[in-house]
Amino acid sequence: MKIGFFGTQDWEQKYLEPKLKHLPLEVSFYSHPLDENNLPSKKDFEIISVFVGSRINSKVLDHFPSLKYITTRSTGFDHIDLKSCKERGILVSNVPRYGANTVAEFTFGLILNLTRKIYHAIDQIKEIESFSLENLRGTDLKGKTLGVIGTGSIGKEVIKIAKGFGMKVLASDPYPDLEFAKEQGFEYVSLEKLLQNSDIITIHCPLTDQTKHLINKENIKLIKKGAYLINTARGPIVDTEALILALKEGRLAGAGLDVLEGEKETKEELGLLTSQELKKDTLKVLLENHILMKMPNVLITPHTAFNSWEALYRILDTTLENLKSFLEGKPINLVS
Repeated sequence: MKIGFFGTQDWEQKYLEPKLKHLPLEVSFYSHPLDENNLPSKKDFEIISVFVGSRINSKVLDHFPSLKYITTRSTGFDHIDLKSCKERGILVSNVPRYGANTVAEFTFGLILNLTRKIYHAIDQIKEIESFSLENLRGTDLKGKTLGVIGTGSIGKEVIKIAKGFGMKVLASDPYPDLEFAKEQGFEYVSLEKLLQNSDIITIHCPLTDQTKHLINKENIKLIKKGAYLINTARGPIVDTEALILALKEGRLAGAGLDVLEGEKETKEELGLLTSQELKKDTLKVLLENHILMKMPNVLITPHTAFNSWEALYRILDTTLENLKSFLEGKPINLVS
């Protein structure tokens, strides 16, 4: 079978090539992501492997009439049009558990940076060589309440770390793990109660039609005044306009964001601004993200929470297992 890997780096290709030789595959590697504007000349791939920078919509799928299987090298799969895949009988697998501890550790990096003003302290010394403690006083985590939205593998790791800091935990999830809650000593509550009672809110649910703008203009008003919001999941789970208003009004003391709504558009801003197809909604999200970038109580990182060597190798190893299982007629980690 013919497979195309898209959005791969040189080291990934070197790691994968000797392992793929043992599989009945004809392999092609592409360094660029796959989307309707970056289609390869080859159209006969039966399998493709992509990362989050790719955008697999109906136009991309139409380019590959023989396509049977997509394995994304990520946990999230919102960059793939699952409905169009289902209509064409194309199976889709993800990597569900490659970076639970990796993303959880990064989450606490953002939390500590916000609550203890670590970034500002470092920046102050680098920029003006000042050792003044003025405006650098922070708050302890011990005794504070952490609200965890989504208790999948990442959310569970976050809860374990929070317990190590001596934090209280509230969680919200449509599929509560009551045994885990009993084991770790935390309570499942409604999203509304979580927002009202948490000192820090951290998001770890997938992006779906149901979770888009899960935090919105209405329920963001419920957030405990002075709380912090962390998002290392997907940008569109939070309504950016609502987030900016909550920060400006002081409802939120700060935010740590590894993801943004309109993240892809923001990264490709220059090309979009010279495009004749720039939409009003796209321009709006670009402006909102620039406002966030300039706010002193907002820390933004470039979707790098997953980015450790250990996690990246786990991604590739799981992708190989996904491929082997599909070729054996027993596909695993299916999301469609």
